[in-house]
Amino acid sequence: MKQYAGLDVSLKEISICVVDRDGKIIARGSTIADPEAIVDFFAEENISPELMVHESGPLSIWLQRGLERLGQPAICIDARKAHKALSARLNKSDASDAEGLAQLARTGWFTRVHLRSEAAEGMRALLGARDRLIRLRKDLEGHVRGVLKTFGIRMIAVNKGRLRQGFRDQLADAGDKDPVLATIAGAFIVIHETLCTAAEALDKELLSVARKSTLCRRLMTIPGIGPIVGLSFIAHVDDASRFRKAADVGAFLGLTPRRHQSGEVDYSGRISKCGDVQMRGLLFEAATSLIRLVRRFSPLKAWAVRLAARKGFKKAAVATARKMAVLMLTLWKNETEFCWKGTSTA
Repeated sequence: MKQYAGLDVSLKEISICVVDRDGKIIARGSTIADPEAIVDFFAEENISPELMVHESGPLSIWLQRGLERLGQPAICIDARKAHKALSARLNKSDASDAEGLAQLARTGWFTRVHLRSEAAEGMRALLGARDRLIRLRKDLEGHVRGVLKTFGIRMIAVNKGRLRQGFRDQLADAGDKDPVLATIAGAFIVIHETLCTAAEALDKELLSVARKSTLCRRLMTIPGIGPIVGLSFIAHVDDASRFRKAADVGAFLGLTPRRHQSGEVDYSGRISKCGDVQMRGLLFEAATSLIRLVRRFSPLKAWAVRLAARKGFKKAAVATARKMAVLMLTLWKNETEFCWKGTSTA
């Protein structure tokens, strides 16, 4: 008899429900959040589920890999889509959600989530750490600028040189004029230098990885694409064969417009903003760099400039970001480089 299991995962405990092919519940229970504990639960109940599903979440990657190592037929499904089905149930509880997931496993009405490789997750962790350090540095600089303005001190812009020494020099000068500011400067200068040093170390590490990656160097032949954007795209996509068509990556990154159609009403709205926010922001910055900073014209830049003249810069930048993502995936699949095709004019 075929059996299907649903796993509702929380940080400490996992609720389990098992149903047969007719949807009848044959086992319920809970266990600690550990793959081996799940296997022990099925062994005690003498159950061998044909399929078990759990929603995507903070522990889903670790749990999925652990179940796969133990030889269990587990699948991680899209939590956003599963929520639509689970929200139709009258009562909300962990046991109820586990039962709903088991029914989804039985009917097959779910979307499987791609789990990235460990190498891709490691790269995403490095990129995320770099992004967080830069945000912390900017927050600190903005706070200091705001505080000093109340004392009539307006800090001038600093160069993006090594360790941004100019910012710390201005803060030290302000501390010489006031004992309160001296206390602030003594604490913030050390923190700012530490953040800059750590961010610079990660930048060097990522640049070294980009130079060693043939794929990243190929993606960087596209004007506007640098090592950070290239590595982020590789880590985020992980496997180019996931997409049957290169154009599908635009929807995957949330760069395609939403559509609402009902009866005579049919319109397209703003972009869906699904997927990774950081990756979408990097592509927008790359598109901005292409339109405003890249001097050499190519068919891609000419198209983007003409679109900006017709639709405005923001809409053109979003459309260009989607086009660049599709182009990167195409170069990835075809193992080719960007072709400038001579000179182009706007």
